[in-house]
Amino acid sequence: MKLEIFALCDAATVSGGKLNILGAFDSVFATQAPVVHSQCALSIRLRFSRIEEGEHRIRITVVDEDGHSIMPNLDGKLSVKFVTEEDSVVTNFIVNIQQLKLEKFGTYSIDLAVDGRHETSLPLTFKQVSASTQPTA
Repeated sequence: MKLEIFALCDAATVSGGKLNILGAFDSVFATQAPVVHSQCALSIRLRFSRIEEGEHRIRITVVDEDGHSIMPNLDGKLSVKFVTEEDSVVTNFIVNIQQLKLEKFGTYSIDLAVDGRHETSLPLTFKQVSASTQPTA
């Protein structure tokens, strides 16, 4: 299995086998904590070789700097099937996250595990800014 894309973004869709990603980011800015990020999505693209055909378990966790979960773990299964003679097959999927609450400034980690093995982590930094310097996008 090869991870091709793992991105936190504003929104994403899958259409005609294409993974469409809008507004990838790794930082949230606010003048005070806590803050609730109303909507975001994780965009994931995994490539499997023919020998990996079958069921796979996915787990996504989001933790703060102390390793405490800030939302329930996201567990799922995906079934990899080959319908052609290709050497590999791609699975695109999106996890929509509503009302992501960041309690304190600092760096959070979004972790992806496949079949019980950690594959990668994304940092998400929650930064304090003054009202006059707050980014608009």
